[in-house]
Amino acid sequence: MSAVSAIPVAVTHKPRPRLDGEGSLQVPLDPNLKIGNAKVFAVYGKGGIGKSTTSSNLSVAFSKLGKRVLQIGCDPKHDSTFTLTKRLVPTVIDILETVDFHGEELRPEDFVYPGYNGVMCVEAGGPPAGTGCGGYVVGQTVKLLKEHHLLEDTDVVIFDVLGDVVCGGFAAPLQHADRALIVAANDFDSIFAMNRIVAAIASKSKNYNVRLGGVIANRSRETDQIDKYNQAIGLETLARFPDLDVIRRSRLKKATLFEMEPSPELEAVQNEYLRLAGNLWMGTKPQLTSPLKDRDIFELLGFE
Repeated sequence: MSAVSAIPVAVTHKPRPRLDGEGSLQVPLDPNLKIGNAKVFAVYGKGGIGKSTTSSNLSVAFSKLGKRVLQIGCDPKHDSTFTLTKRLVPTVIDILETVDFHGEELRPEDFVYPGYNGVMCVEAGGPPAGTGCGGYVVGQTVKLLKEHHLLEDTDVVIFDVLGDVVCGGFAAPLQHADRALIVAANDFDSIFAMNRIVAAIASKSKNYNVRLGGVIANRSRETDQIDKYNQAIGLETLARFPDLDVIRRSRLKKATLFEMEPSPELEAVQNEYLRLAGNLWMGTKPQLTSPLKDRDIFELLGFE
């Protein structure tokens, strides 16, 4: 063997494209479970920030514009739609369990409930604590809706997604959505959660049609901290809802804001929801942003 032939030759390989969900327990979207022609929005944000209030009133606003709306709650406590239906409705997982997960034995009225102003309401629910993945639950819900042809005549679908945890399961609605909306307040914790959600949306947009739609500032008299973050990454605020007592009282009354006793401040909030729904229906430009490093957020926010 010559000295030349004995020299090891480095072999280079092109890096293999990373598959969606690789490195986690997430299952890629089944192409047969695509929702269809409806405009789909996924609402995210820090836990307790008011996503369900925002989602429900946005659903009503779309319905006031003459759209056929379906709201899907993606939280085990299944309270996303209770201001629309006036009760906690059974979850898809609870109903499927009664028929040993044979969805063909169910009727639409077994898991879809009428809400205020015609909004259709579904609560996906979730697996028992510590035993499963929320992504599976979302997939089963969409599968059931498609099997019963309930998405064919729907104009708008709103996913109200659990908290600010953006593991593969909680990011599953992003596989179906056209736009992801982030609800945030004018504080560090909300914006820190928003930054992680921005990262999840950026990751999903590589393989799916979802794009970041923008921020909905909630419970915020001021927006200076949100504005700082938005300017840093090129994000826009789509709507702002102040911390009004009528919003708190609407939850206690199990009612949407469109059912509360009229007042000038309430009318302003209703009009803001109608404006937001109209803009989303007409189409918002995708916001192409990059999340900040944790340390950068810490250094960015606060008072000088």
